[in-house]
Amino acid sequence: MNKQVIFQDWGLRDYQSAWDAQEELLAATVARKVQNRQAAVAEQLPTNNYLLFVQHPPVFTLGKSGKPEHLLEDEQKLEQLGIQYYKINRGGDITYHGPGQLVGYPILDLDNFKPDIHWYMRMLEEAIIRTCADYGLEAGRIPGMTGVWLDYVEQKNPRKICAMGVKASRWVTMHGFALNVNNDLAFFEYIVPCGLEGKEVTSLAKELGHSLDFQEVSQRLKAHLADLFEMVFVEESLTMPTV
Repeated sequence: MNKQVIFQDWGLRDYQSAWDAQEELLAATVARKVQNRQAAVAEQLPTNNYLLFVQHPPVFTLGKSGKPEHLLEDEQKLEQLGIQYYKINRGGDITYHGPGQLVGYPILDLDNFKPDIHWYMRMLEEAIIRTCADYGLEAGRIPGMTGVWLDYVEQKNPRKICAMGVKASRWVTMHGFALNVNNDLAFFEYIVPCGLEGKEVTSLAKELGHSLDFQEVSQRLKAHLADLFEMVFVEESLTMPTV
């Protein structure tokens, strides 16, 4: 099993460009798995794993199980506001991405780790929970509500700090998580976040009362992912793997 992970921090990148790159990496990884099954063991090649960190210009994305009515403005108004809108192929409902939000796209062959989507999602959540704990915030899970929440025990005022939605093909993942760090939360007022009526969205900056060093948050989260998945990071240019 190959637990090496090619890590890239893309900074600010257009959503469509990042989505296209994910699709290419997933397709190449799946193609290699198919080829390996047809080859002798000695001729099989290891599959690559990737972790991509990125920030996006303002954009709403609607998952394949989402309801269009959870977008509370029409697309003409979004254009006036400078917000892009995509209907995409991940699980989940509608969410927002924007500058100051740490978006992570793990393109992992779970056969290199553990072929279990439930386990995979819980490990992503755990990495976020540990990152929040680094800043003195107790975060956790609410049953039936994927993602990471504050005030998740008594739930007097539950606040979502990280949304998640993934796609997998032949145990290869794409899409991922969005941790609210310093981003403007006002954009969430244009949607029903994750399709959950009456649930508040928060950020590290809002909870702590000040903006954070974004790169520090990124490095802490990256380290927790490495620990949980036993990843070994390598930083390489993202040329598409040959099959």
